[in-house]
Amino acid sequence: MSETPEQNGATRAGSGGVLEKDPRVLDPTPPERGPGLAPGGRAHRFWSARRIPAALTALVLLGASGLLLYDVVAVRAGHRAMAWRRTLARELASRPLDDTWTLVGAGVAAALGLWLLLLALTPGRRRLLQMNKVHPDVRAVLHRKAAALVLRDRAMEVPGVQSAKVRLKRRKAKVRAVAHFRDVDEVRTDLRSASGRAVEDLGLARPPKVSVKVVRPRRKG
Repeated sequence: MSETPEQNGATRAGSGGVLEKDPRVLDPTPPERGPGLAPGGRAHRFWSARRIPAALTALVLLGASGLLLYDVVAVRAGHRAMAWRRTLARELASRPLDDTWTLVGAGVAAALGLWLLLLALTPGRRRLLQMNKVHPDVRAVLHRKAAALVLRDRAMEVPGVQSAKVRLKRRKAKVRAVAHFRDVDEVRTDLRSASGRAVEDLGLARPPKVSVKVVRPRRKG
């Protein structure tokens, strides 16, 4: 006796993807999907928590502010300021703005500030590819390695392909194959068609552009 989708569960997990609801349970009629948009709305990227940079920044700021606060309280209590603060105040007062070490310190501080702003304003997680949204409450992603593996398997199914390598990025996929018994042009045409269908079957919100390169195997000796 066959099981209905409700009996078999309303979720499924794709290769390399996150757990998602089965769209067949939500709607027996598969929706039409276009590149970038789906019936569920626009697919946005997942934001990285970036715990390590946040923790390091918090520890550095906590240590610096704690040390400075302790020295200020010590001065208010009648003690002398620490040697490092006296030296720093003297150097800042005596060194000109075009001094080499002053420019180096300003450049390092500016670079760190820009890096922190970049981390705060960008989502990160570039290894996760957003998939089309088939339901407003479901967000799914596919790992880039899993997507590249799918493209490689599809490439190996093309007659005449001896080996294949895939380099997949967020915007572009490079497929390099070695043809051993068919004409190179025929293998290239079939491989381009198979790779295009494979990208469509992945269901990505922003499908990458596919470039195909087919070569002959190297002769030994």
